[in-house]
Amino acid sequence: MALGAWIALLVLLGAELLNILDQSVVLTALPAIQESTGAGPAAVQWLTTGYSLPIAIGLITGGRLGDLYGRRKILVIGTVVFTAASLLCGLAAGPGVLVGARLLQGVGVALMIPQVLATIHVTFEGQNRSKAFGLYGAVLSIANVLGPVMGGLLTEADLFGLSWRPIFLVNVPVGLAVILLGRKFIPESTVKKADRLDLTGMALSALAIVLIVFPLSEGHLHHWPLWCFAMLAAGLLVLGVFLRHQQRKQDNAPLVPLTLFQGRQFSGGMAAQLMHGLLCGLFFMTWTLYLQRGLGMSPVHAALAFVLLSVGELAGATIAAKSAGRFARRLPQAGALITITAMAGCGLQAAGGQADLTLLGMTTPVVLIGFGLGMVGGPLADLSLAKVPHEDAGSASGLFNTAIHLGIALGTALTALVFFATTKGSPDAGLNRDAFITVLWWVGSLLALMWALMFCLPKHADSQTD
Repeated sequence: MALGAWIALLVLLGAELLNILDQSVVLTALPAIQESTGAGPAAVQWLTTGYSLPIAIGLITGGRLGDLYGRRKILVIGTVVFTAASLLCGLAAGPGVLVGARLLQGVGVALMIPQVLATIHVTFEGQNRSKAFGLYGAVLSIANVLGPVMGGLLTEADLFGLSWRPIFLVNVPVGLAVILLGRKFIPESTVKKADRLDLTGMALSALAIVLIVFPLSEGHLHHWPLWCFAMLAAGLLVLGVFLRHQQRKQDNAPLVPLTLFQGRQFSGGMAAQLMHGLLCGLFFMTWTLYLQRGLGMSPVHAALAFVLLSVGELAGATIAAKSAGRFARRLPQAGALITITAMAGCGLQAAGGQADLTLLGMTTPVVLIGFGLGMVGGPLADLSLAKVPHEDAGSASGLFNTAIHLGIALGTALTALVFFATTKGSPDAGLNRDAFITVLWWVGSLLALMWALMFCLPKHADSQTD
């Protein structure tokens, strides 16, 4: 791979890193933010929801904009929006401005992120593409743990007396680097004959996602009132209208080319990605509560458990990158099976009533969970998008990213049914351990379903692409 291509890949991965970090960096800084800005519970909640909701709404449209007007151009525009919003977050004096800036960050990410997978897909070929997707998976693994750790360290350091503000201000130099290097090294790619954007489809898709994701994100906090179910029903209805509209638009520049779903490779990969998001949304929140309430760990020890998991993820992602796609679907399927086995080990430890279980005692299953998950992310993206035509790469990338965000929202909502229904918010250690064991059964079932769906992906490396 030429030096320019490596630099382009690093810039793309830097853009992805910004997105993942800002999903979680705010979590460990929330108490400090609340204290210094006087933010109430609703504002604190919207510091996370306000970031994730615009992303879920805009990914499909952001991907199509890249197809039509240039993926590098839309990536740079999105990074400009994100960087300016990050500066605004760091300067915000009150909760209203901070929430508004977080919403703007989400808009920037919705423009940026679909271009990452799409550009990797159209720029790299063969083994180089598989290596690039493997590195993409490694970045996801690193960022997932770096976010909360960095948020805690920067807030605790109180650099220049700025308290929590550096968690946002640090994005500014990184964003500027992505903008400058991206314009120079990332090759422009677009559809040869650009059509007009499907504005009606864009509005319908955004409305459907809002009506589905918002109640899933907020329902458990409000004890599932009637309006949540009304919104979900309306969302499914609007989704049906959107799909019907797209069917009529297939010969006239649709927002989503439905031909993408004709092949089982993309459809199966999308479904597997949805399961991947669902199990992550369900597992990570409940695992944190189990560590602190079920085992009595301090927040610092719980953070160290995430570091262990991330070390395993990085090792698994490194193997995926080095394999360069040689094992096709067998690699992510092996990762799913390893994760199921490790989850069973965690379940046996929890069921054994080991209330004094230490971080050292759970090291092996935790590292193996991360190792298995690390073998899934990059190869799943690579294999799912392998046969997507270059002119539809942005749409496919937007859909693929939307699948995991929707899955995480569903998984988070599922915690109310399979975890909080048992604990009822109680800090009792026994209740939290019992609830976590129930969660592991659900997560194991989702992993098994994801493993089965990956049979839709190619078995041999030479059959990944046409």
